[in-house]
Order: sequence, then structure tokens, then C-alpha cells
Amino acid sequence: MNRIGERIKKKRELHKLNLNELAGKVGISPSALSQIEKSKSTPSIVTLKSIAENLHTTVGELLGENEALAGNPVVTRNEMKLADQNRSGTNVYLLSHPDLNKQMDTYLVRFAKASGMENLFADLHGQVFCHILSGEIRFHMEEKTYTLKQGDSIYFNARFSRDAVNNADGISEMLWIQSPANF
Repeated sequence: MNRIGERIKKKRELHKLNLNELAGKVGISPSALSQIEKSKSTPSIVTLKSIAENLHTTVGELLGENEALAGNPVVTRNEMKLADQNRSGTNVYLLSHPDLNKQMDTYLVRFAKASGMENLFADLHGQVFCHILSGEIRFHMEEKTYTLKQGDSIYFNARFSRDAVNNADGISEMLWIQSPANF
């Protein structure tokens, strides 16, 4: 349990939040948050949930539920977990185990016919690399349109305005790699 504070501090620093900023968002004093981070006090469940929400993570992650997986670099097809989805029919699957020390995140993005990426990967920073595994994806980025087919790749700054839509008659799949990891 004493590692909760370390995990909170690391996540807070990765988000470039100072102690006062996170404490204000959570609704506790900076000294209370400092005590939690130093493992001198234990947060209530309500406080821990608020901390997790404001750090864009889960209570389980702060508790270390996935640390046993961090030592295992392999994710089998059966272990892929749905990370996100939207109404148009696009699903995003994790291709690596959760780990606070990751420098990048890897995803499989599976597009249903005519589906797009609305509401997916909205709060990104850093850089993104995409490789089309199957089908055809039309990217609209910075007022230009790119049509990528199986085997094609695109690399861009995450702050660029962008949209991607399945341009194929069936399912299209894309490998999405972003750095730094989307905390």
C-alpha cells in the first residue's frame, strides 16, 4: 500500500501538474496530498477515486493491480483489451500491458465500414505513428487529405487537427503508436 503515493506522484509529474494544481482539482489541501504521496497518510476511497480521475487513470492502476503484468512483455491475441470505442463503430485495443514507465502506447484500431475516429485519442500530445494493417483509411489533417492503404504509414505531431475514416468496403485495421504514453 505504501507505493500508492509513489504512483500518484509519478502520474502527477507525468501530467506536469504541481502539487497545488492536483490538490485543488481533487478538493484536498496540498499538504494532505503531499502526505499521501510520501505514504505518511492513506487516502480515502473517495479521494483516491478523485485523484485517479484527475490523473486520467484508474484506482486499480494506482493500487498497482497491473504491476505483475509489467514484467511480461508479451500480449497474446486473447489478452488484447478494449481500451476505447465510439458510436460510429471504431474500437481501440491495447497491444501492451499497462506500465507507468512506458515511453509509448501501442494500439490496434479496428474500423467498421465508414466509421471514423471521432472522440478517440482526443487529449494527445507528442507524436503519433500509424501503419495500415488492412483496408484503406482516409486521414484529413491540417487541411490536407491522405488516403492510406495496406502497408502505408503516416507520422504526425499529435497536436495537429486530424480525422481518420475507414474508406474501405469492409473492416480496416491500423496500428497506432504514440509517444509519450497517453497517461
